Amino acid sequence: MDPILRQIEGGLIVSCQATPGTPLDGPNYMAAMAESAQLGGAVGIRANGKDDIRAIKQRVSLPVIGILKRRDLGPHVWITPDLESAEVVARAGAEIVATDATKRPRPSGVGAFREIAAGLKSLHSVLVMADVSTVEEGLSAAEEGADIVATTLSGYTPYSAQQVRPDFDLVRTLALRLTIPVIAEGRYTTPTQVRQALDVGAFAVVVGQAITNPLTTTKRFVAALGAKT
Repeated sequence: MDPILRQIEGGLIVSCQATPGTPLDGPNYMAAMAESAQLGGAVGIRANGKDDIRAIKQRVSLPVIGILKRRDLGPHVWITPDLESAEVVARAGAEIVATDATKRPRPSGVGAFREIAAGLKSLHSVLVMADVSTVEEGLSAAEEGADIVATTLSGYTPYSAQQVRPDFDLVRTLALRLTIPVIAEGRYTTPTQVRQALDVGAFAVVVGQAITNPLTTTKRFVAALGAKT
């Protein structure tokens, strides 16, 4: 097994990302968040953009799953959508590069997953992670060069399962049908859910907003206060 995979197996990966314009937006804040996650026992970090990735790599010793969100491409395929974006992430120091591997229509300039994976592996010593939303997408990504498949986009494509809870069924099915690691990601908000994901076959679990977004967490608590009768 690859040493990076061995390091994250069975553990918690914390997604350290901030919405642009919010108080925690900035490399220094995300690096501090990543260091806190490492001290708390996380085995890896997911981060967006070269500046955040570089700052985090200077602060922590954990493997980084890097992405580059191209918000200018609209609401669809915008997570590391082309080889150029993937190379930016790799050069910033990410050991794993994640990219959208859904089968949604791709706007001009957005590359096919197969092309991104092949090009990235020919140029950099990184692992390629496919963010998918369905079983079919996960199986296809594995055939097209993914080293890891993640359930990140379940519920975020119109044809995938639409639910509030994590997609445990997708994790279970992919884990049974693939020989590469399956990482559970998407709407994991409690320790119980993380444990359940591992129990159904996840290699590791990514948690984001429930840990690293105090703005969203505060809103949930405030909303509960407003709902009292």
